[in-house]
Amino acid sequence: MYKVAVVILNWNGLKLLKAYLPALVAHSTDPTVELIVADNASTDASVAYIKTHYPQIRVIELARNYGFAEGYNQALKQVDATYYVLLNSDVEVTPHWLDAPLKALDSDPMLAAVQPKILAARCRTHFEYAGACGGFMDRFGYPFCRGRMLDTVEEDRGQYDTPLEIFWATGACLLIRQSLYHAVGGLDAQFFAHQEEIDLCWRLKSRGYKIICTPQSVVYHVGGATLSVESPQKTYLNFRNNLLMLYKNLPTEELSFVFGLRFVLDYVAATKFLCCGHLQNAYAVYRARRDFKRMKVAYKQIREANLLHTVEPSPKGLYRGSLLKTYYLKGIKTFDLLR
Repeated sequence: MYKVAVVILNWNGLKLLKAYLPALVAHSTDPTVELIVADNASTDASVAYIKTHYPQIRVIELARNYGFAEGYNQALKQVDATYYVLLNSDVEVTPHWLDAPLKALDSDPMLAAVQPKILAARCRTHFEYAGACGGFMDRFGYPFCRGRMLDTVEEDRGQYDTPLEIFWATGACLLIRQSLYHAVGGLDAQFFAHQEEIDLCWRLKSRGYKIICTPQSVVYHVGGATLSVESPQKTYLNFRNNLLMLYKNLPTEELSFVFGLRFVLDYVAATKFLCCGHLQNAYAVYRARRDFKRMKVAYKQIREANLLHTVEPSPKGLYRGSLLKTYYLKGIKTFDLLR
């Protein structure tokens, strides 16, 4: 049994593997660390490339493309380690990238998961959108980060170099206890991709566990390597999965109010897409709400189980205000000004 299993989920990512595996291999030489690529039934030469050029990397070949969430669930059933590292194929690791997160996990049994500082591979002086220096969420389900609020991404000036408890850790580079990953049910397979890590972290936080960012560890993330920012499919998954996540995890006393306001806000977002000429994105919001309503029935028992295990209904890192109000009406666009 290894102490750490670094698992990259790959689907037709040969170009990314060629670009980022060299740094991973060079900076993950500890014999207690196993490197794994789980392949989601790629049709390119990914598997052959790894077996030829990196025989020290274990390859798990999945029978079909399960998507991000279930792909990891299927792969991790075949991995035995104290800690998992879920690492995107478009992440460049740096020397000693595992040191600070592992030290934190080893020192606190109530610490469930850790993320490093995530900087942008394309603009290395700035934080990366998906994770930055640790994730948070407002009461209406809008995620933001220390270093990224909505479309404002900050330059890294060392302003967030203090380790901090956060609400969610990015799936781009997520270190998590193996036992807790499986105890809370892993990633939600129905999400397919997008926001599944926030949902997982919410379940962990509601059960009383902590999640932190250790900024002493740094990685660089390309981001958007699978679906572009303006992809209607990405819009659909983000809106649908966000609604599912809220339904699964919100306390009963907040459910009606939050969903009432989200109905209005979601169609405001759809109208904005229309006004900007993004017709398919506007329709994606409608489809997301339609499919959420359809899927909600099957999620009733999942919600009841989550609430049954909840010991902390308002976990640390859950912002009780409105991110949209703070950002657009109050003009607060950086995390350090948030109160």
